[in-house]
This record gives sequence, structure tokens and C-alpha cells, in this order.
Amino acid sequence: MQTEPIFLTPIFQERIWGGTKLADEFGYSIPSEHTGECWAVSAHPHGQTVVKNGPFQGMTLGQLWEERHDLFGRFPADRFPLLTKILDANADLSVQVHPDDAYAQEHENGEFGKTECWYIIDCKQGAELVYGHHAKTKEELKEMMENGQWDKLLRRIPIKPGDFFYVPSGTIHALCEGTLVLETQQSSDTTYRVYDYDRVDNNGKKRELHLEKALDVITVPHRDADVQPNVIKVGDATITTFIESDYFGVQKWEINGTAHLDQTKHFLIVSVLDGKGKLMSEGRSYDLMKGDHLILPYQFGRFSVNGTLQAIVSWPRP
Repeated sequence: MQTEPIFLTPIFQERIWGGTKLADEFGYSIPSEHTGECWAVSAHPHGQTVVKNGPFQGMTLGQLWEERHDLFGRFPADRFPLLTKILDANADLSVQVHPDDAYAQEHENGEFGKTECWYIIDCKQGAELVYGHHAKTKEELKEMMENGQWDKLLRRIPIKPGDFFYVPSGTIHALCEGTLVLETQQSSDTTYRVYDYDRVDNNGKKRELHLEKALDVITVPHRDADVQPNVIKVGDATITTFIESDYFGVQKWEINGTAHLDQTKHFLIVSVLDGKGKLMSEGRSYDLMKGDHLILPYQFGRFSVNGTLQAIVSWPRP
């Protein structure tokens, strides 16, 4: 039985809309001033995180999943089911939509669909995001998209630090300039780009749009996800459960002192967003620092966290 937490080394993805906040806020070593994504916990083929401690040091998360499926409670999936990212939207992201599992299986070589959620770590004053649309029918949606009536079509929502948004597959969405977000999602890299503000890349080319597939999968009319956070106290911890969906559960842990907790899931993903502390288990102590990402494996059991920190914690749902 593995009783050590599994710490992971993030990898980084450059994006046309990225910036430097991943270095500025978390001290990460990023590849350029256009770094948009920290893939913090990933076994996706487009970027795998690597174990940085203990007996599995140097293994990719995908290798660990294949060779030691017992560490994940033999979770019933043919691949690691989740992907945790931190996104630095230094400019507006493209307006996009993701397919569900059935559509992605058929059209994207067996890829998972993509339902995701966002925790707003920080954002500029007056920041907003695109979440949903105003079309009543598919015909109206198609017509507005073809006529470029984006201001009329897109639904914009003001945001502030600490907000949480659940984004099911089929939801038109986009993060906007000046936003730093932790994203929990299905392990998928399938995105259908709907509108990209007519931007061009370094070669003067516009990025590809995927309007036909997008029209296939967009939910019409838009429906807001039902998110009703539940808050409990556990010792010196305030634990907010944002969502328990078909794919994942997500909590925020705010600890100021000591909390005694239990790992009762297939596994827990923990991302430390602020502060520092110590995790204690089986008489051993592990430092927790801002920017750390770790997995508490199956049967990790009872543990305690001491310090002052905030973390987003997620787990898969079968």
C-alpha cells in the first residue's frame, strides 16, 4: 500500500493568449512570455506530468496509471480520467465549445469528451467571461454565427476572485483577458473553436475554426449549470464542495491551523494555490507550498494538514 503523497512536476504550454503570470504568481520556470497553460496533473498524450518524489520518481503519470492501477483504486477507466490546469488568460481566449463523450468517441479517435470547471484564482477589476449564448434555436444560432453577430449572441458574465463555474460539454465559453484560473476537466484536448476575434498568428494566419462540429454539439437553448456550494468546518479547515458531477467532485480547502482529514476516494488531486503548510501521514511530514500539485492515492487513509493555505481538491467519479 502506497502511503506517500505523489508530487508531480507540471509542464507548460505556450498559447497566443498566454502571459507570464504562471511565473509571477507561482514561481514556475516557464518557456516564454506567452505561456498560457500549466498542465499540473496530466496523463494526456499531449503533455504528461512526471512524478518527482518517492519510489516512482521519474515516471510519467500515464506510466504510473498503467503499471500501478492499484494506487488509483482501480478506477474503472481505460486512462487517467482527469486533467488539472492553471490558465493565464493574458488576452481573450477563443470562444469555444467541447463535445460530450459520445460525439468525441465517434469523431475524435476515441478521445474523451470535455466537461470542465473553473475556479477563479485572480482577475483584473471588471473582468468577465463568456458563458452561454442567447440563441433560442439551432437555426437562430447558425444564422447569428454566420452573420458575425457575436455581441448579440454571446452571454458575458462579470467575475471576481473565488468564483466557481461548471462548464458542461456543449456550453459555449471563453475566458477573457486578465484572468488566472484553475481548471478541472476530463482528460481531453478536444476543442471546437467558434470565434477568435479575427486574430492572426506569427505567420499572419488566422487560427482554424470548427463551426460545423461546434454547431453539432452546442446546447440550444443555453442552460446554466446548477451549482450550489456546500460549506462545512473540519477542525481549523473550511471545506467548500463546489460540485459533484458525473465526472468529478471539486472542493476548496481553506486551512488556518490544523485539520484532520480522511482520503476515502479512488484518489485525490490537491493543488496548493496559496500559503504553505505540512501534510502529516503515518508519522511522516511533507511540505506543502504554493504551486505544489500532488495525488493522495487509494487507501491513503487518515492524514492531517497544518499551516495556512488554500487548495483546490478534486477526485474522479465513476
